[in-house]
Amino acid sequence: MDYDLEERVAKFGENVILFCMSVSVNQITKPLINQFVRAATSVGANYMEANQASSRKDFKNKIRICQKESNESNHWSRMISIAVPDKKEKCRELWKEAHELTLIFAKISRNCTDKN
Repeated sequence: MDYDLEERVAKFGENVILFCMSVSVNQITKPLINQFVRAATSVGANYMEANQASSRKDFKNKIRICQKESNESNHWSRMISIAVPDKKEKCRELWKEAHELTLIFAKISRNCTDKN
């Protein structure tokens, strides 16, 4: 089976968008949804930029941003699970994926060597 990280991060962003569309918007959830969508979709955008990096240093920087954004997605997932308890299980699934992506990007980052 081929492993396509670009497809995986795109699917993560899509799943977060679809999930957030199912959350009732109110004064509490609106900013949480906004932040969650921004962080989750940023993972894929930054990964695509990393793949077009102009140097190893640029690549590593973009990968670290992917790591930070996927980690931030964990936070927003947790906050939504508290604000909307009936969505806790789906939040847990998205948290798990964000956590796995954070670990993947951390490993990629560690394996990069700055030669520039």
